[in-house]
Amino acid sequence: MLAILTATALALTAYQDAATQEEPQAGETPVLRLDVPAERPAPGGDSDIVLRSAGEYAGYHRTLGEIRRAPISSGDDLDHAMDSLSAYLGEERLAQAWLAYASLIAEQHPEFLDDVRDVADYYGRDAAIRGLLNDPAYATAFRHSGEASSSVLEVIEEDSGEIREVGEQFRMAAYDLQSARWANAVARDRQARLAAIQLAGQRPLPPGLNLFSTQFVDGADDLGAASSEFSGLPQAPSPSVRRSAPELALEVGVAYEPDRVRVGRILSIAALRAISTDSVYSDEALAQLLADPLAQRCLAWARINLEQCVAAGHFKYEDSFCIAQHALIDVSDCLQAAQSRRGG
Repeated sequence: MLAILTATALALTAYQDAATQEEPQAGETPVLRLDVPAERPAPGGDSDIVLRSAGEYAGYHRTLGEIRRAPISSGDDLDHAMDSLSAYLGEERLAQAWLAYASLIAEQHPEFLDDVRDVADYYGRDAAIRGLLNDPAYATAFRHSGEASSSVLEVIEEDSGEIREVGEQFRMAAYDLQSARWANAVARDRQARLAAIQLAGQRPLPPGLNLFSTQFVDGADDLGAASSEFSGLPQAPSPSVRRSAPELALEVGVAYEPDRVRVGRILSIAALRAISTDSVYSDEALAQLLADPLAQRCLAWARINLEQCVAAGHFKYEDSFCIAQHALIDVSDCLQAAQSRRGG
């Protein structure tokens, strides 16, 4: 499914216990696994904004997995699903978590990080950091950025597809629930539902998964931090079979190509972590890169559309459609790393 390598010694030195690690053999693809949190947290702990945010993204997929497996047998079940998803749509939460997670994928390409360090050594670290901050697409110009970009695209498309699958499940449930008496009754809780959605986005997120215990393993399941939260899904092709670009669905008259700026922003986060040693300056720069205004605005509209859908609904089963379309499918679209190009 998702082939995830964590091969950046500089990025993970502070978090890995050398006694528990194994280097992957030639030709094998190591997989980033989320194991039980280490007994001795690494120095810095939760102060690492990227690992902390990436853990929240993995927690988001854990929430998706729980919602996917849970039966829908009452209005409370729909309310729980809606509130759990809405918690991630508040402020910039999901956008930041998604970018942080994707940047860890780029960190798994040591050749790319070596290119970044070479440029920083030649032109100076401050000049390299300014380049990464001033032009997010700058990171895509490095010699080995193509491999890192391909991995990022593959993982993002796979994860977005998982979100969409859960959305389709709720869309079909909206039709099935019309035969249930409780779901076919007039919904009189609209104001309470709207208030619950807004409140969910203001509450602290559920604890994210601890990424400080990541380590090299010779994994055959090819599962990444996010997708491993789904159980019972068919496995992806072997890690040795890699695609140079994601398989994107095409519409007539519309061609899709990678969003260079968006992927560049993700690569820039990984690059910055590879060359920045000043924690204060690094945190400020990383926070700037983790703030993707387009993704944040898209997710904000998804939340607004969810609220409007709920307000316009008359029956409880319609909440399932609102969840499907706006809390899941719209979110999947927001977290894509491709853009349409007309006339292609």
